[in-house]
Amino acid sequence: MRAFPLRLSYAHTHTLRVSRQSPPVFKMRALQLLVLVLCGLVGAQQQALMDYLERRLLAIEDRISLWHEQTSRYASELREFKQQMVAQLEGLDKNKEALRSELDTVGTRVDRVEREMDYLETQNGAQPCVDVEDKLVEQQVTVVKERNKAKYSKLTDCSDMISSIKAMKILKRVGGAKGMWTKDMGSASGKVYILNGTEDNTLYEFGTVREFTSSQGTSSATSVELPSAWRGMGHAVYNNHLYYLKQGAEMKLIKFDLQKNIVVDSAVFPVKNQLPVYNLNPETFIDLAVDEEGLWAIYATQENERHISLAKIDSKTLDIEQMWDTPCVRENAEAAFVICGTVYVVYNSKLPSRSRIQCVFDVSDMVTNDDAPNVYFPKRYGTHASLKYSPVEQLLYAWDDGYQILYKLQMKKKLEV
Repeated sequence: MRAFPLRLSYAHTHTLRVSRQSPPVFKMRALQLLVLVLCGLVGAQQQALMDYLERRLLAIEDRISLWHEQTSRYASELREFKQQMVAQLEGLDKNKEALRSELDTVGTRVDRVEREMDYLETQNGAQPCVDVEDKLVEQQVTVVKERNKAKYSKLTDCSDMISSIKAMKILKRVGGAKGMWTKDMGSASGKVYILNGTEDNTLYEFGTVREFTSSQGTSSATSVELPSAWRGMGHAVYNNHLYYLKQGAEMKLIKFDLQKNIVVDSAVFPVKNQLPVYNLNPETFIDLAVDEEGLWAIYATQENERHISLAKIDSKTLDIEQMWDTPCVRENAEAAFVICGTVYVVYNSKLPSRSRIQCVFDVSDMVTNDDAPNVYFPKRYGTHASLKYSPVEQLLYAWDDGYQILYKLQMKKKLEV
């Protein structure tokens, strides 16, 4: 058989060359296609993320825009409210000035009326609170018991009596509506003593009046615990001793040494069937008073229930030296004090008004109600719970609705009857 030579054309040769090289080329193209697919996927994710972020930014912009609108509205409303408040405050200021002017006018009228009343009261004195029957008019101060007939022997030559209230000073307000404050009425120690309320066993002591007025309540005071509770507002401090009443089955007078803080003496007050001495302060059954002559007791009993009685006490032994029945009635009485052997009874009303001295009784018969001036106390807050006279300073220490008040007294000489 004849063999034919193999001759390949260019096309065949090229086809063979391509066929030999086709596997690597295919792989490259597949890889390129995969890269293109992956790039497409990444691009799609980036586009989705950008769309999401754009939507969030648009939402934030909407909220910021809404916040700006609300803030502007609130600011506008606040400005309007401020303008309204300013207008109302201006109106209130005008009303305040008008009201102040009216109050000043009313105050001026009230002061004028009070001056006129004081003048009329001075010209036409009030009738003394003395209950005297017609058949006893000639003997108005007749003594009813033998023990009262003895003439009182004065220990001093004191002959002062009240002429008027010269001045009033309100120091501060400490404690409740009722209580008693005082100095040592027998010395010039300067210490101030507070007994707050109508029944307790604590005494507060301040070194000076300045210390008392500058203190916050009783926090800076020295507290003294008494061995027994006191009752009423009728206590007294005299020559470094506190004299107070202990009420039980019997009314007992206690003498307490303020330097040693011990009870040095006690005595039963020798009067039975006692009554509150002041109708307007029923907590006080015995009111202890100090004057130039020493220690006194102002009290009342059922035996002479309409009137106030007086007793002179020996401050050293607590013995009763002498007793008197006064013509001063208990009704509407709020307090009393003694000056140079003369007891001055202060009256008021159940609806508090101006206190006044409306009855006096002098143990030496040097002063009668006709001789005594009509003394009115300055207007205050309520009624006196206690009045304590200082013979050293010629001042009255008053407790009025929790206020501690000082009254400066104008004095004159007694006239022999």
